[in-house]
Amino acid sequence: MAIVHWLQFLEHSSWAVSIRQSVWLYPFLEIIHITGIVLLVGPAFLFDLRLLGFAKHLPVIGLGRHLLSWSRRSLLLVIPSGMLLFITNATALGYDPVFWTKMSLLVIAGCNALFFHQVIARKIRSTTAVLPRAAKVIAIISILSWIAIIACGRLLAY
Repeated sequence: MAIVHWLQFLEHSSWAVSIRQSVWLYPFLEIIHITGIVLLVGPAFLFDLRLLGFAKHLPVIGLGRHLLSWSRRSLLLVIPSGMLLFITNATALGYDPVFWTKMSLLVIAGCNALFFHQVIARKIRSTTAVLPRAAKVIAIISILSWIAIIACGRLLAY
């Protein structure tokens, strides 16, 4: 029951009410959120494609350092805008299985990325190193997770 009150509190907060009542604020937050998603997923997809064996002439280490820095920066757009979008409809979203599927997939994608950086990337010592088979598995999980996350996000909008 405490969760219901917390969700209602969020939804009736001055921030949530202001966003819902504004003609331009909710669409602006959606634009920021989608722009952040593009900056997060686009570089991640390109890096995943490299892990799958495309563009072998590009060094994995350097490419990852460049592309994934954009993905990390995008979190400054995605997280705050996502939280603000959530509070505008917190009660309904708090009970929506699609929302919780999306959140679960985000955890999976985050753990997948963390595993790559903490375990797999450390095994890649040179720019010409043969990638471990696990790198391809990580890339496939990443691509499928992000496609499913985007699909859930779109389903939440309808």
